[in-house]
Amino acid sequence: MSYERTTEDDGERASGVDHDDLEELLGDRVVGRESHVNAEAFVVRPDEVQAVLFALRDEAGFDHLSCLTAQEYEDRFESIYHLKKFADPTQEVSVVVPVPTDDPASETAVPVYETANWHEREAYDLLGIEYEGHPDLRRILLPETWQGHPLRLDYDIEQPQIVALREHANLLQSETRTGDPDTLFLNVGPHHPATHGVLHLKTTLDGEQVADVDPDIGYLHRCEEQMCQQGTYRHQIIPYSDRWDYTANLPNEWAVARAIEDLAEIEVPEYAQVLRTMSTELARMLGHFLAVGTFALDVYGDFTAIFQYAFRDRELVQSILEDLTGQRMMFYYFRLGGVCWDLPEPREEFVDKTRDFLDRIPPNMEEYFDLLTNNEIFQIRTVDTGVLEPDVAKDYGCTGPVARGSGVDYDLRRDDPYGYYPDLDWNVVVEDGCDNFARVLVRLREVEESAKIVEQCLDLLEDWPEDDREIQSNVPRTLKPDTDREIYRAVEIAKGELGVYIRSDGTNSPARFKIRSPCFHNLSALPEMAVGEYIPDLIASLGSLDIVLGSVDR
Repeated sequence: MSYERTTEDDGERASGVDHDDLEELLGDRVVGRESHVNAEAFVVRPDEVQAVLFALRDEAGFDHLSCLTAQEYEDRFESIYHLKKFADPTQEVSVVVPVPTDDPASETAVPVYETANWHEREAYDLLGIEYEGHPDLRRILLPETWQGHPLRLDYDIEQPQIVALREHANLLQSETRTGDPDTLFLNVGPHHPATHGVLHLKTTLDGEQVADVDPDIGYLHRCEEQMCQQGTYRHQIIPYSDRWDYTANLPNEWAVARAIEDLAEIEVPEYAQVLRTMSTELARMLGHFLAVGTFALDVYGDFTAIFQYAFRDRELVQSILEDLTGQRMMFYYFRLGGVCWDLPEPREEFVDKTRDFLDRIPPNMEEYFDLLTNNEIFQIRTVDTGVLEPDVAKDYGCTGPVARGSGVDYDLRRDDPYGYYPDLDWNVVVEDGCDNFARVLVRLREVEESAKIVEQCLDLLEDWPEDDREIQSNVPRTLKPDTDREIYRAVEIAKGELGVYIRSDGTNSPARFKIRSPCFHNLSALPEMAVGEYIPDLIASLGSLDIVLGSVDR
């Protein structure tokens, strides 16, 4: 195998990272270096993965394994560990682990970062890379009987799949037996009402307490990454992103746009940044209203009050976004270099309608706090249940309200600034309760912060000079980034850190497109929250994660 070091110095974007010092720290474990657009990358031997990652975590402070991207070249497989710091996510570094095609095996990273568990299982499932020492290396998205690995270059999509017929198999004596006479196996899901989507929880009970829970995902795997690889940069990828987290999907569009724009060095006009920021915060409110309403329904069956109040406010936001984007759900408002159009005419009518909604937020939020957080039943069900300690949340790569509810002060809008956020007055909401109750408080308070952001954006849009309202920069009709440019970019959506990795090959479509879903990471931490709790607490903990299975499975 051969490695070519690129000559770009885009990788020095990360402030405060001296990559030469890092190379000296890693010593002879480094066999090469690459410059990705977002960060310098070190190529290491497959048997040195843990030693390298331990050094970067414990001695250099890279405590956040943001994403793992696995891919195949003509002569090798690669695993790329994208590392950041929770204290400063602009400090980034990547660790590239190449392995030969005839023996695709490298050391597991699970002892260093627990979140690598699910990531490596996915890489094994889709590419067949073995991770030696992994505690549970099995398929995660596809059935165990699946033939082949779909992301391999030689994969035959027309090959028949074999589903084993186990004649006379007694399931009561096999899969549903725990091996312990004092425990009971219970299937939760994959029916929709209890699990917020087609999710299967393989649950082991000891009496009425959860002794173990294994989230079984993949029922909604839609090949989104592969579809994005078949689409063109210019027009055909952003629309897919609305389908990932379809409850609050406008921020997804920004994740794709940010990655492609930085990859292709496309500037975004300041006026368009304001429009992006305003629309994204309205969409964040969409997601939080749904999360709070469905959570109340999960926890104590409150349909007539909180659930309908939440949908009342969500409908108002959807009406505003429909006026702005022309769509009610799959908005597709972002375009590379800006947005598709300005505020609808008459502008004053749209601004007044949005301000009327914002004026209702303070009294409405008081209702939420009175009816929800002051409810004794709700408190009993959520306070001190689903506990997720800060260090555990970081180890699993949890982000968004799940992490901030555990006291992890991490928000990419502030910590890795983009859009118009640095110029606005708003606060990152953090609670240190570490329980289901704290995660609800974070979402309620974030609605108030989003309202502040939207109001400031409206002020800016009203006062913006008419002859300077540039909504989109001049973007080439066909984008063909140079071959082997690589980038990982992320934004803060309602669920947490949504990241996109892209590798270009000189054509107008990506050679590799990887989605880092916050729901995937947050769900992987469910066993930490649920073991030792009761079944109703398991349902509450799952609801507090606010997952969307279309985002988990992709």
